[in-house]
Amino acid sequence: MKNNIFGSLNKDLPAGLVVFLVALPLCLGIALASGAPLFAGVIAGIVGGIVAGSLSGSSLGVSGPAAGLTVIVLNAIKDIGTYESFLLAVVLAGCFQIILSFIGAGKIAYYFPSSVIKGMLSAIGILIILKQIPHALGVDKDFEGDDSFFQRDGENTFSEIIQAFDIFNEGALIVGIASLLTIIFWEKISAKVKALSFIPPALLAVVLGVVVNQFYPENLKIQTEHLVNLPVADSLTGFIDFFRFPNFGAISNLLIWKTAVVLAIIASLETLLCVEATDRLDPEKSITPTNRELMAQGAGNIVSGLLGGLPVTQVIVRSSANIQAGGKTKLAAIFHGLLLLGCAVFIPTLLNKIPLAALAAVLLTVGYKLAKPSIFKAMYKEGQDQFVPFIVTVLAIVFTDLLTGILIGLMIGIGYVLATNFRSALKFEREGKSVKITFNKDIFFFNRAELVHVLNLIEAGDTVLIDGHKAKFIDHDIFLTLQDFIEEEAPRKEISVETIEISRSKINFKKQKEKH
Repeated sequence: MKNNIFGSLNKDLPAGLVVFLVALPLCLGIALASGAPLFAGVIAGIVGGIVAGSLSGSSLGVSGPAAGLTVIVLNAIKDIGTYESFLLAVVLAGCFQIILSFIGAGKIAYYFPSSVIKGMLSAIGILIILKQIPHALGVDKDFEGDDSFFQRDGENTFSEIIQAFDIFNEGALIVGIASLLTIIFWEKISAKVKALSFIPPALLAVVLGVVVNQFYPENLKIQTEHLVNLPVADSLTGFIDFFRFPNFGAISNLLIWKTAVVLAIIASLETLLCVEATDRLDPEKSITPTNRELMAQGAGNIVSGLLGGLPVTQVIVRSSANIQAGGKTKLAAIFHGLLLLGCAVFIPTLLNKIPLAALAAVLLTVGYKLAKPSIFKAMYKEGQDQFVPFIVTVLAIVFTDLLTGILIGLMIGIGYVLATNFRSALKFEREGKSVKITFNKDIFFFNRAELVHVLNLIEAGDTVLIDGHKAKFIDHDIFLTLQDFIEEEAPRKEISVETIEISRSKINFKKQKEKH
């Protein structure tokens, strides 16, 4: 059952393993891009899985370090001066997120247009595919998890792909193709033979990549820079040294407080967007309590900051991987965090034998399922008001970055919502000298321009019926506009006006009728 996290172990444990394989390179890559210690990304992944996962009300959402925060974190560490002082900002950001949860800021998630959320999901799928192609070819100049079109190595998403085909690593290419084919083949086999479905295709692909690389001749051997690079401690003391602790002595530094506010706002926005997207992907269509999610993320950031980790958010790549792998409850997210912890402690050397090309194959399948051509066809059939914000969001994210693209998509989406209201809020009908104006829905102040236009279409001597029975709410500005028309313009042009269920203007309408 959905509410029993131990009732779906056969689904959640394999899904958690797949999420772990997806999360591992992303945690390391995002830490590298953020200018933070590599292990800081792993800490954030562990905390995101165990702490945020345990407190979250989402059954399928997975939390960890987010690529959308890399630039903010990189600049903040440079400006603040030390990583330990930056960690204080992470702790404070978590406190602010908990405050946001108590004041109900999570409700913002319900105002994101569905077309923009669907566009975000498809765009992320396309981004995963485009960004993972170089990694599958053994070209790892760009960090794992980067979602920006313009890269720090001077390339952009497309030029990196073109260049990768010129300088690809033959050994990595073979592993990437073999891993991808293994995933596709095993998914088809396990769909027919249910007894095999407990073995995740992603695990087979990764094991194949490791084995193939171990038996490669020297000329095909994949070198260390193209493998997972998890920090390895030579002792328990060395492992403990990976953890950093906040510099509470810098509490009076205003820059730390400013950074904390920015982190809290951006991390909360990313989380709420991911919550909406994850709920839409959820086969059971669960609804995540958004304020509880902000609280869970806040607690996660407090713990992550206290232990030396990066800021955490709920992230769509890991969440969608969880859903595609068949996860059913939050245990999958928690298990992925436990795997990160256990492997970092006990088998980091083994993990460092995994080729990034094999993990790229796993991510390529995740990306394709998010951006299937059928999704674009379905959105096109829903009409222009849905397709345009959808495709604009997709293009904006691909050619800028996740947050910028979403903001552009939101502006376009809201613009189309307003335009739709302008077009369909009022209906004007004329038969000879008889005119009927129907309010098709609730009428707000922004419909006033259309109302004025419609009223200007009424001619001298017309008989007018204004029908408001379909509107449960009519804005005060609309009443004033109607009142001015009935009391001033209608008598002057000898226009007869009758209304239906426009209650707040009855007194004025009665006075108007008495005059005639």
